[in-house]
Amino acid sequence: MASSLVDSVQPLLEAGAFAARAHQHQLRKDGQTPYVSHVFRVCLIVRHVFAIEDRSILIAALLHDTVEDTTRDFDDINEQFGSEIAQWVAALSKDKRLPESEREQSYCDQLARAPWQVKICKLADVFDNLMDAGGSKLELRTRVLRNARRYLDALKANLPKQASKPWQMVDELFEEIKARKG
Repeated sequence: MASSLVDSVQPLLEAGAFAARAHQHQLRKDGQTPYVSHVFRVCLIVRHVFAIEDRSILIAALLHDTVEDTTRDFDDINEQFGSEIAQWVAALSKDKRLPESEREQSYCDQLARAPWQVKICKLADVFDNLMDAGGSKLELRTRVLRNARRYLDALKANLPKQASKPWQMVDELFEEIKARKG
């Protein structure tokens, strides 16, 4: 029995360590908070806010920004965590080689076609970014709200049943943050 518990928990812990190493020395927009706290929060949102226990989705949540924001690539994720998780992380990654407007449109198209597991991870990402922006200056909050609306609209396309309640939760949070003054 101890072996099955180890087998069940070890990949999630390895993903957390992998993300921590990959995001080492990166900070959140406040310039003080280690960036890796964001990926841990996204994982916690998937698990405790959206009540999703699937280990592969939790791993993808931890790794969702590694390809886009670190020197780690698809092959690194594929080798350590398998092709399914690597494909999900790739679907959560913007192509930074494209000009920004083209990149954002391509990313939204990607999210609209994504499997429900990817949509869950992105919804948790948007949820965390909205929570961070709630007490931010108006300029940052406006940018986060604009991006969140764009992503929510993209995610709503072909929204599977498993993602409908999380989508509603994030949409409600969006409206709450949008209504804040100052």
